[in-house]
Amino acid sequence: MKTPIYDFVQSYIQSHTARFHMPGHKGKPHLGCEAGDITEIDGADVLYSACGIIDESERNASDLFHTAHTFYSTEGSSLAIRAMLALVREQSADDRPLILAARNAHKAFVYGCALLDLRVEWLYPQQSHHVCDATITPSQLQKRLAEQKEKPSAVYVTSPDYLGNISDIAGLSAVCDAYGVPLLVDNAHGAYLGFLEPSLHPITLGATLCCDSAHKTLPVLTGGAYLHVSSKAPKVYAENARKALSLFASTSPSYLILQSLDLCNAYIADGYKARLTDCVQRVSDAKTHLQKRGFHTINGEPLKIVIDAKKSGYTGTELASALKSQGIECEFSDPDFVVLMATPENDPSDFDRLKTAFDAIEPRMPISSELPALTAADLVLDLRQAVLGRSEMVALDDAVGRICAAPTVACPPAVPVVISGERITEAHTKAMKYYGYESINVVKER
Repeated sequence: MKTPIYDFVQSYIQSHTARFHMPGHKGKPHLGCEAGDITEIDGADVLYSACGIIDESERNASDLFHTAHTFYSTEGSSLAIRAMLALVREQSADDRPLILAARNAHKAFVYGCALLDLRVEWLYPQQSHHVCDATITPSQLQKRLAEQKEKPSAVYVTSPDYLGNISDIAGLSAVCDAYGVPLLVDNAHGAYLGFLEPSLHPITLGATLCCDSAHKTLPVLTGGAYLHVSSKAPKVYAENARKALSLFASTSPSYLILQSLDLCNAYIADGYKARLTDCVQRVSDAKTHLQKRGFHTINGEPLKIVIDAKKSGYTGTELASALKSQGIECEFSDPDFVVLMATPENDPSDFDRLKTAFDAIEPRMPISSELPALTAADLVLDLRQAVLGRSEMVALDDAVGRICAAPTVACPPAVPVVISGERITEAHTKAMKYYGYESINVVKER
């Protein structure tokens, strides 16, 4: 597969052109990557009005992901999320469109809704085991849509979530289609899902719009992401996507990130499915090894190893610290879970090291504790007003009864316990303390 962006930049480097243009490093090595760090010079195309090499590269990605068009983001899925919301807003007949969203939404969704003045009604799971876990079933969604007095402009879900839970996107999509509502999916952790057999990618399974953080599971520099527009989506979505992206994006996109997205197309086209299959097997073997050792892993997406630490007698942070002392760096840990993410770029020796590290940790008696559940809250102030209005930081003990302004999150996973505009309850502060928070941003009282 051709790599037009990368090839152009390499040709430019080899031309030894005198760089009387940005950036200021002029291609001289300080970090070592500067020679390939260019700006939108003649021939390099322009990301948010692409008609040259960037558009060609995006079309290559579109073929790989089987989309009407796949657009590049150099500012992560956060930018793509905001663009999805902008596209929905533009097509809605309502001045303040309503979005039905699963409660485990990333803060980028919350802030995007605030900036675009969208209303949100939250979908809560029947059972929740973690702030990240808010999986909605098709039957729940069907019931909710049937009961809605107002038809929403979109349904928004996060799948996979940070703990690897995958929603029934095909089922959710069928429900949305029956009600004439587009399905938007935050697939930040699942760029690779389309290359499994069978494909589990949201676009394949019927999503209208979808974002992937390419850098999370593919060999792409941090910040590289995709906005996918499905073939079933109204044509206006693909026609207006660049405008929606540019509404929030920097006018100076990273050409280092663009090159890595471009090269990733060739990487995927050249035997990636076989490498992915091998990696999935190594992850499965590692999970089996851990289970035999007495550690409890959670079923979910095939490139994550999620350990229920307390069932093995540790807190997640204790277990992550023990692994770190043996040269294993985890993706995420909290009081309950440890998350490790693998890709085909992990050497087989990495998995051997992981097994050896766990062999040196003795499982203990389970720790009994009750996780704080996701609890519904009263919305007492418009989300936009809460996010953009005057605010102050207060200790959690002083926050009960106050109105949440900017939601307090950890990144990862950046999922709020309480959302902007909601009244903070004791249950909320208890949950936030459980996850290690000490303060929260609240609306300033006059």
